[in-house]
Amino acid sequence: MPLSSLILYQRMPIQTNMNLRFRNSFFFIILVITGLSINSCSSIEEWQSLFDGKTLKGWHALPGGNWKVENGIIVGTNDKSDPRHGLLVTDSIYKDFELRIKFLVIKGNSGLYFRVKEVGGAYGVEGLQAEIHPTEGVGGLYETGGRGWVVEPDSSDVKKWNKPGEWNTMSVSAIGRSVVVHVNGYKTAEIRNDPGRTDGRIALQLHGDQDMLVSFKDIEIKIY
Repeated sequence: MPLSSLILYQRMPIQTNMNLRFRNSFFFIILVITGLSINSCSSIEEWQSLFDGKTLKGWHALPGGNWKVENGIIVGTNDKSDPRHGLLVTDSIYKDFELRIKFLVIKGNSGLYFRVKEVGGAYGVEGLQAEIHPTEGVGGLYETGGRGWVVEPDSSDVKKWNKPGEWNTMSVSAIGRSVVVHVNGYKTAEIRNDPGRTDGRIALQLHGDQDMLVSFKDIEIKIY
């Protein structure tokens, strides 16, 4: 074998190994970058609790009704002699999110407000609420201080998804100008291109002029 061919033969494995090392390093860098991106997204889009099960930290009450924590549950009560809507409002403002909550209504008209602003007065806030009631309108959308009923479900449909006297699960997806409400897995209301507010606080309602007893637990949010 000529000397030049021997030298070329000896160099080829070295060059091949260098190419393999470079290629492996390149793929490793890509995997690291991809992993960082995935971790970054998941850290934002993951469920976070809005209720620690012990205190009302992160919330503040507006005048009207009474709120307390009992056995890991938020309990709201009001007397019909009080005309004010008792509200428990988040300290934080939220824009695009999914929200889920469990509720139990014994008596009175309640609601899950979202993207609302505080305005004072008897109603306390203005904005959309997902309706919570022992039997009527559950899962519908009502705008306080605005349009009134935006989506009012039929009573026959409410009977399909509402469980009177039991714990019910409600979820609200508010992303951009699209809002979707589910109760116990049923889609109960949906609006697209909603002209209303696109950010605001979340609040739990005790309706004024009514005897109220309602409980909430497992309140979680996923922020986008």
